[in-house]
Amino acid sequence: MDKYYKEIKDKLIDEEVYSKAKDYSKERHKVVAYYETGKLLLEAGSKYGDSIIENYSKKLVNEVGKKYSARTLRRMRQFYEIFSNFENWSPSGTNLNWSHYRELLPLKEHDKIRYYIKVCLENSLSKTKLHERIKNKEYERLDDKTKERIINNDDLELIDTLKNPILIKNSYNMDINNISEKFLQMIILEDISSFMNELGEGFCFIKEEYPIRIGSRYNYIDLLLYNYLYNSFVVIELKVTEVKKEHIGQISVYMNYIDKHVKRTIQNKTIGIIIAKENNEFVMSYYSDPRITSRVYELI
Repeated sequence: MDKYYKEIKDKLIDEEVYSKAKDYSKERHKVVAYYETGKLLLEAGSKYGDSIIENYSKKLVNEVGKKYSARTLRRMRQFYEIFSNFENWSPSGTNLNWSHYRELLPLKEHDKIRYYIKVCLENSLSKTKLHERIKNKEYERLDDKTKERIINNDDLELIDTLKNPILIKNSYNMDINNISEKFLQMIILEDISSFMNELGEGFCFIKEEYPIRIGSRYNYIDLLLYNYLYNSFVVIELKVTEVKKEHIGQISVYMNYIDKHVKRTIQNKTIGIIIAKENNEFVMSYYSDPRITSRVYELI
């Protein structure tokens, strides 16, 4: 029996015993054990060739447990290969379970993995919720500047965290080309929590059709939200066309109203988000207020 197999077997037997005896910290112990096993598998492979995984697996299945298939051992090796290159990361300091890492391993791209680890830790995501976010391509829907700021651990503004497109659940299976603003508002309100999660973290719902009086007439904000992380109101206007210059003027008036009549001095200035069928970078590029942005929506 070669030294690598003996060390791997001892480590995995220890993991089996530990997982039964000390439930409170078994996930952390498992992550450490699998990381260290991955290191040994990589070293053994460099010495004996890749087929050593199959050989070790056959022995481990007979001597330790059926779950140590060749596929599982390859995951452990991949786990070590990826995370041994991460700065300031240690398996003993992890707060994620092995089930989380299994979701992360197929991503391969380091910056993408770092993003989802950050999201998991900040929001205490379950494995299921993490899977959902990866499936919905949350990272890919962030702009390049935001990704760069995340990589550099720079502070983010509220607008930075907005995905593009914004995914909106559509239980009615309506054609995106045949919906009204009222219908768009209705399906958002049916699952307002999912919608706010799509926008980012820290959003709270205040009111739909929020009334504001301008002169002798009432106007109505489609959705008024508040973000407690950024300490600001958020005005959202829904459009089933492309973004037009008059939409920017409209939301600007609404934001200024909230700042003047609703916002308190301790709160930051109001943010405006136009959610439209199509973006219009040409129009947006000529508008200088950094508090206003636009995103397209996609019905799912």
